Amino acid sequence: MNPRANNGWVIWVTLLFALVLSVAPLPDSIELGRPLWLALFVVYWVLTLPHRGGLGAAFALGLMLDVLSGTLFGQNGLPLLLIVFLVLSLQQRLRMFPLWQQSMVLLIILGLGQLVQLWLNTLAGNRPPTLLFLVPVPVSALLWPWVFISLQWLRRRFQIY
Repeated sequence: MNPRANNGWVIWVTLLFALVLSVAPLPDSIELGRPLWLALFVVYWVLTLPHRGGLGAAFALGLMLDVLSGTLFGQNGLPLLLIVFLVLSLQQRLRMFPLWQQSMVLLIILGLGQLVQLWLNTLAGNRPPTLLFLVPVPVSALLWPWVFISLQWLRRRFQIY
């Protein structure tokens, strides 16, 4: 029996954890800076194990986030799809970068995802009045090294390859 086949559940547990973090209630003072947890976790798994997931899984997770957060169907799915597409396109290069450079690239990629989110919000008629909707992008980029190291430890602990 292949031990790697049994540990795929760890990936799904971490992604469900990211979904919970994405919708967990926060005080109003820090709600604005909520990191893009689902995007960070999906980016990690796509970056390290591109054969284990892809665009379809990312879109499905985005739709799950839509359902959990009560937004329009596809409003989180499309930006997450774009983020995963860009990470998959740059995957070979990104893996060679040190964590701080990966954070800088993710700053741009997540920023593009947030701009798509803004565009979709505008189409839905609820555009935020300021550029504060971009605050989660640098927060997420700053958290990337810790997310990467934590999930890397988990991946090695459960021998997920």
